[in-house]
Amino acid sequence: MAITNEQVERINELARKKKAERLSEAELEEQALLRRAYLDSVKANFRSQVETIKVIDEKTGEDVTPDKLKEIQRKNGMRD
Repeated sequence: MAITNEQVERINELARKKKAERLSEAELEEQALLRRAYLDSVKANFRSQVETIKVIDEKTGEDVTPDKLKEIQRKNGMRD
């Protein structure tokens, strides 16, 4: 799930408000939900990037990608 620019702006707005004054209960809940969505998005993007990596030994030119990663890539149709 990608997070929108508007959601990031709202996270920052709530953070600034929290520094200046108190947040209401509703705002605290909103902030927690937005932060969770942001972290989930970052984790999903990172996982997606890692799962597409192919590791090559510089000296031998051989594929030394860990077996666990190869299996994930096969499952996702990225390897034969």
